[in-house]
Amino acid sequence: MDRFKSNGGEHINSAYDSTLDEPPFYESADGDHRTIRPSVVSAFGHDTLDRVPHIDFYRNAGSVSGHRAVRPSLQELHDVFQKQNGAISVPDTVVDGGEGSTGTPSDDLEAAVPIETKGGAVKFGWIRGVLVRCMLNIWGVMLFIRLSWCFGQAGWGLGTVVIALSCVVTTITGLSMSAICTNGVVRGGGAYYMISRSLGPEFGGSIGLIFAFANALGVAMYVVGFAETVVELLQDHDAIMVDPLNDIRIIGCITVVVLLGISVAGMEWEAKAQIVLLIILLVAIVNVFVGTFIPATEDKQSKGFFNYNSKIFLENFTPNFRDGESFFSVFAIFFPAATGILAGANISGDLKDAQAAIPKGTLLAILITGITYEAMAMCVSACVVRDATGNQTNAIIPGSIPCNGSVACELGYDFSSCETEDCKFGSMNNFQVMTLVSGFGPLIIAGTFSATLSSALASLVSAPKVFQALCRDNIYKILHFFAKGYGKNDEPIRGYVLTFIISVAFILIGNLNTIAPVISNFFLASYALINFSCFHASYARSPGWRPAYKYYNMWLSLLGAALCCAVMFVINWWAALLTFGIEILLYVYVTVKKPAVNWGSSTQAVTFVSAVSNALSLSGVDDHVKNFRPQILALTGSPRSRPALLDLAHAFSKTYGLCLTCEIFVGPRPEVLPEMNAGMEKNQLWLRKNKRKAFYAAVACDEFRGGAETLLQASGLGRMKPNILMIGFKRNWRTAGAEAVQCYVGILHDAFDFEYGTVVLRMDEGLDVSHIVEAEDEMLKAAKEQQELENEMMPNGKSKGLFKKSRNSSQQVLTTRVSVNGPPLPEVTKMNGKLLAASGQFKKKQLEGTIDVWWLFDDGGLTLLLPYILTTRKKWKDCKLRIFIAGQPGRSDLDKEDMKSLLHKFRINCSDITVIDDIHIQPRSESMKELHDMIQPFRLRRGSRDTEEQSCKISDKEMNEFEEKTNLQVRLNELLREHSKSANLIIVSMPIARKESVSDYLYMAWLDILTKDLPPTLLIRGNHKSVLTFYS
Repeated sequence: MDRFKSNGGEHINSAYDSTLDEPPFYESADGDHRTIRPSVVSAFGHDTLDRVPHIDFYRNAGSVSGHRAVRPSLQELHDVFQKQNGAISVPDTVVDGGEGSTGTPSDDLEAAVPIETKGGAVKFGWIRGVLVRCMLNIWGVMLFIRLSWCFGQAGWGLGTVVIALSCVVTTITGLSMSAICTNGVVRGGGAYYMISRSLGPEFGGSIGLIFAFANALGVAMYVVGFAETVVELLQDHDAIMVDPLNDIRIIGCITVVVLLGISVAGMEWEAKAQIVLLIILLVAIVNVFVGTFIPATEDKQSKGFFNYNSKIFLENFTPNFRDGESFFSVFAIFFPAATGILAGANISGDLKDAQAAIPKGTLLAILITGITYEAMAMCVSACVVRDATGNQTNAIIPGSIPCNGSVACELGYDFSSCETEDCKFGSMNNFQVMTLVSGFGPLIIAGTFSATLSSALASLVSAPKVFQALCRDNIYKILHFFAKGYGKNDEPIRGYVLTFIISVAFILIGNLNTIAPVISNFFLASYALINFSCFHASYARSPGWRPAYKYYNMWLSLLGAALCCAVMFVINWWAALLTFGIEILLYVYVTVKKPAVNWGSSTQAVTFVSAVSNALSLSGVDDHVKNFRPQILALTGSPRSRPALLDLAHAFSKTYGLCLTCEIFVGPRPEVLPEMNAGMEKNQLWLRKNKRKAFYAAVACDEFRGGAETLLQASGLGRMKPNILMIGFKRNWRTAGAEAVQCYVGILHDAFDFEYGTVVLRMDEGLDVSHIVEAEDEMLKAAKEQQELENEMMPNGKSKGLFKKSRNSSQQVLTTRVSVNGPPLPEVTKMNGKLLAASGQFKKKQLEGTIDVWWLFDDGGLTLLLPYILTTRKKWKDCKLRIFIAGQPGRSDLDKEDMKSLLHKFRINCSDITVIDDIHIQPRSESMKELHDMIQPFRLRRGSRDTEEQSCKISDKEMNEFEEKTNLQVRLNELLREHSKSANLIIVSMPIARKESVSDYLYMAWLDILTKDLPPTLLIRGNHKSVLTFYS
């Protein structure tokens, strides 16, 4: 971005327009403009880069409701800035949508670039968008066809309980949904959006697919219900086209085509169709209430309708379950009528203010429809008897025969024959009671049509909208094709076509009685997760959970989730199990795929709370030897720099303990901090991507040892603190200089001082591949630049592949590109090839061989425990442990038996135990010459008065004093070459140098000569506290 230029020498803020005619802007290289908040000169009376709080600073990139502004960073305010001609120079800032400019991935729905529209998008208020849709969906065919039957079976006493319980479940769900959708801006996707943003992509991705599919099946179910009603009318008038089943298929397919045309025409046309259907439905409902006041004809009386009568009302109070029905079976039949409460939320992307509309419209719809169901049921219960023959000849004179408590008998009709034979009328037998009760029967048929078509239309709109939101989040990459939208309302045309295909496929079945409970269970699973989302977010107590809607309770939401799950099994147990099975499979799939999204879900919040709670609980427990775990602080530098060291540290700590891969940035803080901060997230991401269960930590310090000391003292949390320092051997100690050697040995001394176990890895090929990693990065950068250049040169954006033809393979580049100034020497190329091969040695499965453990000194057992842990890993399972111990001449057998007994008590298996009883003899003269040649440049010159030189170089007195220990290291190297030259890994007890007694150069010579010309070798020294025990 270009900096603003000041106007002359006048002292003004470049980002402040004093005239306020138009807001100032940053101009990016591509010409985009982003409005920013004006300066605070007018507020505070002086010029400053600070900005006053404003909503634009809190928007996501690509916000559809306003432009995102970028506030000055802390570094821009804190660092020294320059004034240009007396004016403040506004620093450059990040570009929206650039890498790292937002916490959300580029393919996240919130961060997506808003869809460009040719005209104003149609947005709905809470009445047309939510209230009308929810009422139409809840007022289904149940209202006119099965409601009277439910109350006939259960009586109006238990029937009221059925409606009340259904309303309790939906109301609790509505309250939970209200809390969730008022805790931030709600985008398109309805229930899927709310669940995924609350519980994360695993739950959201699984329920989103199920919910979208359930809506698609719902289209088929509602259309078949409509077609069945039409076919019944055709049968009454002998107008069947082919046969009833095929007529249902034909009418169903035609209906879906018409509904698809309305939907594809746009949300505005669909909303108008919904209003027309609502008017028809309301007229039909009013028609029922009016009909109860119209005096019943003799025909209606013979069919069980007698207008309002208190005796009928009292008789219908008690239940009269028949044909194996029960309270739960009646509830299972009624409850699907209440599953329309998400109709408004499903089009959340098309609402003007989803946060306000969804709670208000949904809860009011539940109240209105609940009252309507109860009122219509009570009216029927007060007017219609349970059984009637429909035969007017059954009329009698009241009192002429004993009535035995029959209300119909007292009203002049003898329906006693219904006790012995099936009758076709009455609330228990006739599904068309509402038509009988109504003032004008055909209006009820029209109301039935309206109820089925409105529900089908709502489902046909909901399924593609939810599916589109799911596909845009790219959780299932194979479905991303359906994410594209068309037109000013971003209509999911591809989703409409898919829903149409699914609907027609199931309509052709013609009978959806089997699949109806599955659909209901899919909806209930969504309700359960909405309730659980609210509970989970409240339970996590995240500061980000601040819903504007306050009338909810976390425990009530949990109860709602439990009720939804219980109702699923009440409706159909096998459908409930099928729903849970599908959801679990999808959950596992999404979990394994690990989509690159971060929505700040409550799952993350609960994980954090649990981690803190567990860490605090752990801190109150004393350490015990049985619970010792290797917790490693590995000085790897960048995780990519020393892969062999990281792989071995990971092998020790994986599933067992903590692993910190640490980097120390040396230099002035202003210079190293930007690089350190930039690498924190990148390096942790690299660890996660490469499946390394480790944490990355970095410090900035003026000197390397000071940074290491900081890490040793401050790393970890509570009991989760490192107890082992792992470091690579300094191969270049003879050329690095006295200061570097002092630093390295000083770190080892610090580790001992802080009671760390210490592990040093030596590989002859070396560990540091940072120069190769840098070369690889340069190559990739050059490839990217070349590709961009080629794309610019080609008018159609297609590359001729010029770069591909000239590009070396990555392996060749990494092994050759040591210096950018010229071609590398052949020997350097060969050396880098060996280094690369060695760096990946511990990534591969180890060939059958041995891990040789030279346990020479008792350090608490760490030297034995670490190799044992290696043998439990898959990559090392073919390697056997061989134990080497020092023994006295003449008692090798006793020493071997003692060690075998100790290992048996430790429950550690080994293939062989070798007692070395000739360690004490003098090393060969050529070995001693090799040592003397190594230390000769670091011997203290006689007469030297340089204090620094005296402190680090090797004096004659020191050589005499530590002659035996020096000889021991040389002799051990001879024995290691003799016994362990073919081992996969050698582990040796690490010698300790007493502080201020052994010079740094002599100590480095010990470590060097001990591990020289060997396979990969680990020097290990525990902190002399037991890490093994044979007690239970």
